[in-house]
Amino acid sequence: MLYLAAALIFVTGIAHSYLGERYILVRLFRRDDLPKLFGGTEFTTGTLRFAWHLTTVAWWSLAYLIVLAAGATLTSADILRAIAVTSLVSGAFPLVFTRGKHLSWIVFFVVAALLFVGAGAVSG
Repeated sequence: MLYLAAALIFVTGIAHSYLGERYILVRLFRRDDLPKLFGGTEFTTGTLRFAWHLTTVAWWSLAYLIVLAAGATLTSADILRAIAVTSLVSGAFPLVFTRGKHLSWIVFFVVAALLFVGAGAVSG
């Protein structure tokens, strides 16, 4: 049951990103009335794109934790590392999609670093 639940969450993430990009975001970005932040619509579209795809990253992290729990090998260090990787990827998205203008990447990277260090302390 747990592996099926993890697989369903993982596949839902793929569907969410693919279908959202293809049928929602692309059509939304064709509009002429998007807010022009920081001199244009590039920041707006980048922010919407990374925020949309962060949902998939979060779901994949949950799927990974379910797989670990199903194998009865889940430790607190595993949980911290999974959240750290999720934070690291979450920080990469605004860095790439908004070219660093959306400053959330700084917070995500600091959280990732703290969690990696904390996971090492918990397991060591």
